[in-house]
Amino acid sequence: MMKQMSGFLKGMVIAAALTVPSVAAAFEGPELYPGERQLYEEALKEGMVVSFDTGPTWANWANEFKAFQERYKGVELVYNDIGSGATVVALDKTRRRPQADTAYYFAASAIDAKAKKVLEGYKPVNFDKLPEAYRDANGEWFIVHQLVVAFLVNKKLVENVPQSWEDLLKPEYKNSIVYLDPRSTGQGQVLTFGAAYGNGGSVDNVLPGIEYLAKLHKNGNVLRTEGTTPYAKFIKGEIPIWIAYEGDGLKAKLIDGMGDDCVVVIPREASVAAPYAMSLVKNGPNPNAGKLWLNWVMSDAGQAVFVDGFVRPSVPTVKIPEKMRAYMPDAPQVQPLDIVKASAQKSFIDENWTKLILGK
Repeated sequence: MMKQMSGFLKGMVIAAALTVPSVAAAFEGPELYPGERQLYEEALKEGMVVSFDTGPTWANWANEFKAFQERYKGVELVYNDIGSGATVVALDKTRRRPQADTAYYFAASAIDAKAKKVLEGYKPVNFDKLPEAYRDANGEWFIVHQLVVAFLVNKKLVENVPQSWEDLLKPEYKNSIVYLDPRSTGQGQVLTFGAAYGNGGSVDNVLPGIEYLAKLHKNGNVLRTEGTTPYAKFIKGEIPIWIAYEGDGLKAKLIDGMGDDCVVVIPREASVAAPYAMSLVKNGPNPNAGKLWLNWVMSDAGQAVFVDGFVRPSVPTVKIPEKMRAYMPDAPQVQPLDIVKASAQKSFIDENWTKLILGK
């Protein structure tokens, strides 16, 4: 079957970690939500769901695939990993004959996809529990998880671990700080809003964040900015302090060998959470399987899988289990980022970061 696929499906991969029987029995136990069994039966008739941009090494998608297929035997899950922007391009180019059932992307790309009219309104389980800034009113996109801006500190290179945005301005952190360029990366834009909230600004007033970054540069504390993620450089010990996402730091600490040499700090004053969204694709080939997949991801069980991958859930009622609290403590200073308002500020960030940091 896969050899016959063309276009954007050429890069698709079957999530085949499990051996799936040709005839599937209904899952055991109670429903996760009303109508789950009926939706599963309809999805079985379609036999598969095509999920764009859910690369298995990112945000614990590999374990989401496994849990989904364990519960819904007989529904094959096929994915690709092409990036948020490319996902929108793919949906647009295949609008007359859609190949995807669902799409996953940084939330700003979801807004682009909505503008191109390639999405179907659908409100999965727990949709109404999301903050208003985390859901489209018509259900054309909704946030499935969030990544929190944090300081990732290599204790081998830094004697005193900074706890706040104010701390980073101290002379002891000269030539120590790395962050992603906000003109070309989503993470760079998000951390600029984090700096804004930490210095009296907001999503509507991002200038304090840009001015703060300019002060870091003026003080000589910025080692460099990067255009792509320097994760490999961080775990190799080449970066003293990286302003990035909490999950990257926990992965470095607990999975990739840094151990106690890596400290993850959510700044004391304030931070923001970068939202990542999913959508049902308009006229997708397997709409019921797509809905089944989206409902799984948004269910309490699906949200808990994200936590196991050091990713904070979007549904406020899903609590981080005790075993993870030592690494992902409650952080009331973290602000949910209104991505519609944030997207409207991009040109302002580009222009003023260039002017204040580069002097152009």
